[in-house]
Amino acid sequence: MAYSAPRGTVDLLPQQTKNWQYLEQLLRTIAFNYNVKEIRVPIFEHTELFNRAVGDTTDVVSKEMYTFKDRGDRSLTLRPEGTAGVVRAFVENKLYVNPDKLTKLYYMGPMFRYERPQKGRQRQFHQFGVEMLGLENPEVDVECMVMAVTIIESLGLQNVKLHINTLGDETSRENYRQALMNHFKPGLNELCGDCQARFEKNPLRILDCKVDKAHPLITTAPKTIDYLTLEAKAHFEKVCALLDDLEIDYLVDTNLVRGLDYYCHTVFEVISEDPTFGNAATLGGGGRYNKLVQEMGGPETPGVGFAFGMERLALALDQMEPEEEDALDIYIMPLGQEARDLSLQIVTMLRANGFSCDMDYANRSMKAMFKTVDRLQAHFAIIIGEEEVKNEVVNIKCTHDKVQETVPLEDIVAYIEHHLEGGHEHE
Repeated sequence: MAYSAPRGTVDLLPQQTKNWQYLEQLLRTIAFNYNVKEIRVPIFEHTELFNRAVGDTTDVVSKEMYTFKDRGDRSLTLRPEGTAGVVRAFVENKLYVNPDKLTKLYYMGPMFRYERPQKGRQRQFHQFGVEMLGLENPEVDVECMVMAVTIIESLGLQNVKLHINTLGDETSRENYRQALMNHFKPGLNELCGDCQARFEKNPLRILDCKVDKAHPLITTAPKTIDYLTLEAKAHFEKVCALLDDLEIDYLVDTNLVRGLDYYCHTVFEVISEDPTFGNAATLGGGGRYNKLVQEMGGPETPGVGFAFGMERLALALDQMEPEEEDALDIYIMPLGQEARDLSLQIVTMLRANGFSCDMDYANRSMKAMFKTVDRLQAHFAIIIGEEEVKNEVVNIKCTHDKVQETVPLEDIVAYIEHHLEGGHEHE
């Protein structure tokens, strides 16, 4: 029986993982530049964590989570997003005891949502996310957004814009919630069943509806920005002023609310018009969440963060000119069983000395082995036959200058090091 990967999952083959490694290293480098430290949290958590943190009215919780019972009859869920787990770890490990007041963390890894597979998004997908916990300053909101923009710029993406909005503080949200309920109530029966269910619990979720997104009730809904308290308005105005000072191009998008329940104040998305991703594709986004730590049992601790879908970022790398494959330092070509035995010792010794190398295990012809040398772009070919074994020497050929020399076994490392340090001339 032939097996295939489950729908919504993909294999990343060697020719693809090179781009992924580049992307991961780029993200780690940017995180280091922003003094953001890595945190690694479990791939599955107690289901209640996501129900409470993400919100049981969201599509993520109500329709998309992979939830199962373990052998102890406990309900567990494969993480559908990263923030809830990071905040749980932040509280559980008392990371809020920080003299610097601001704790900056990043995560990177697989997430799981049962949704329709599409270009750049699978049921198992990967996220890079950042959480900054401890301060409510508009400056921290802006640092998050600038970091997100930096990631996009470093990938050379064009036609990308930062969209921002504000949901305001608790009072603003309550004012807005009431305005939405007053707006939707007369025509509620015209909306889908999900929207009707969300009406009482969280009418903001109606604005995220994929079924009724073009319905006049939604397109004419009140805007959050019209229901802000003076404090919330001042916070958002400061965010905009700081972005202006930094000459960050952005658009105030009053329809932007984000899909998770924990957001307040600033929310943002990075949206691409590049045809690579489809029409107006969201590459990533985030926002402020000031009550989530308390919800998780910790002290009052404001936070702000963002996340990117790494599959979509990897699509951007696929459009770039491919880099040359990493060349192998050494390929060993044994001729005969005794030569293979010796080659295994030599390849192990060379790797221990920091060289990348491989050898032929298939007892192939000299011609076939030299083709492998060319394909791997090996700097050196080491040829070992019966005579070389008997005389305790090897033949080392530099594929750059085409010079071949006989070298005693004990001198192999010294010879190669001298060669690489400039003791030769290349064509």
